[in-house]
Amino acid sequence: MDFGLLLDATAQSGFAGFFGKYGMIIMIVGLFVLMYFFMIRPSNKENQRKNAMLSNMAVGDTVLTSSGFYGVIIDIGEEVVIVEFGSNKNCRIPMQKSAITSVEKPEDAEANAKAAEERKAQQAAKEEAKRKKKEEREAKKANKNK
Repeated sequence: MDFGLLLDATAQSGFAGFFGKYGMIIMIVGLFVLMYFFMIRPSNKENQRKNAMLSNMAVGDTVLTSSGFYGVIIDIGEEVVIVEFGSNKNCRIPMQKSAITSVEKPEDAEANAKAAEERKAQQAAKEEAKRKKKEEREAKKANKNK
């Protein structure tokens, strides 16, 4: 069988006509562009966000470590921070900056605490209203049954 004729036939049939001579190169470049936008770019953005967070850390900030512990920053070094855990002043542990996953400023903590208190108050008010409605319905049923 003559493969040259077969290749010529597929080239003339329009298979190669859609992308032309450089169809395979265009598809590979397109694949790399998709990989960049779906894998590499989000990773770079996350790294930039984490670096900005770590550079804005200050003494007194509350941090969450990668192991799940909350603590307060006592001292900041080049690559190491000293974090105080719990109310025990003797529990100060040096750790790498890369082990910190989130930072909360003290003023943000106060605002978050106030917002949480408001949500709890709203939830309690809703539950109280539901309880009163339920009692009223039960009282009406009791009056009808008399």
